[in-house]
Amino acid sequence: MKLSRIVTICAALAGSAALLAGCGKASGPAATGGGSSASSASGGLSGAGATFPAPIYARWAQDYQQQSGVSLNYQAIGSGGGIKQIEVKTVDFGASDKPLKPDELDKAGLYQFPTVMGGVVPIMNLQGVKPGQLHLTGPVLAAIFEGAVTRGSEPRIAALNPGVKLPGLPITVVHRSDGSGTNFLFTSYLSMVSPEFKRKVGASDSVQWPTGLGGKGNDGVAAFVKQTTGSIGYVEYAYATQNNMTYADLQTHDGGFIAPTAKAFAAAAAGADWTRAPGNYLLLLDQPGANSWPITGATFILVYKQQADPAKGKAVLSFFDWAYKNGDASAAALNYVPLPAQVKDLIRKQWAGITGPDGKPVYTP
Repeated sequence: MKLSRIVTICAALAGSAALLAGCGKASGPAATGGGSSASSASGGLSGAGATFPAPIYARWAQDYQQQSGVSLNYQAIGSGGGIKQIEVKTVDFGASDKPLKPDELDKAGLYQFPTVMGGVVPIMNLQGVKPGQLHLTGPVLAAIFEGAVTRGSEPRIAALNPGVKLPGLPITVVHRSDGSGTNFLFTSYLSMVSPEFKRKVGASDSVQWPTGLGGKGNDGVAAFVKQTTGSIGYVEYAYATQNNMTYADLQTHDGGFIAPTAKAFAAAAAGADWTRAPGNYLLLLDQPGANSWPITGATFILVYKQQADPAKGKAVLSFFDWAYKNGDASAAALNYVPLPAQVKDLIRKQWAGITGPDGKPVYTP
């Protein structure tokens, strides 16, 4: 069963062996505050969008249902699909790793807020190469994905990896085939570090790739890479670890090489100032610091500023408030970076702007 099927999220993820661990029971305190109020929403909650946070949404959904009785039906169909679904009002919330700009939010009547942060990592299938053994710079990674570097033993790769036995096989690029926030983060980073990539491919949630195979979702890309010798792709870190993928270390903004870890994602996010991010639009790419992973990003929830069904809007915010209070340990266990407490407090204050037809806030934390 694939993640994109319309089923309760834990059932969907349980059908994928690669993500089975994401639906295990998390330890942590019982739900407090607004969690129980969500029971007023008949039929549970529905959401759709990014595959990047799907493992942690699965964990949260399972624990929340056990404690509150409220189910979450989340379709992991990619950020582009999540934006479309919320725009046509077929779900209670959308989810995207590509933040919408303030003017886009205003035009659609939407509000967005972050839930967790994580990193996008290059993964590969190279015989004899261990995780972290291969070093890549941003420009070389860009050259691979634009089709300018086509073999693993080419000089630009070999120069970065003295002593590593690199196979001379052709490189098979694996990219996302769907509109994707992971695409957005990855192509935005490559466009920042490579003018040639920016000119040829560009930065967006959906681009015209000049080479390679397309996989649907993070799980689809991981599956193609596992099946294809000599391939390279990119996924959110939780998918790399749960699928036991070989990953590359990347050159940081400051020049050294670093492995993808939750600490490296946190280092990249350390300087983020959400108070100066209108519409919560904030990117965490190529941040300075010797310990900062260069392809780091937050993932976002999209809801309407005015809720036609106040009970449903209250239920959505209740769920994410519960996750803010009780979900950090589960997020960390899956290699996501929880939001700092002060950022959560800032977001909770913003929720006063989510109102019903009577103009009153639908949820007060």
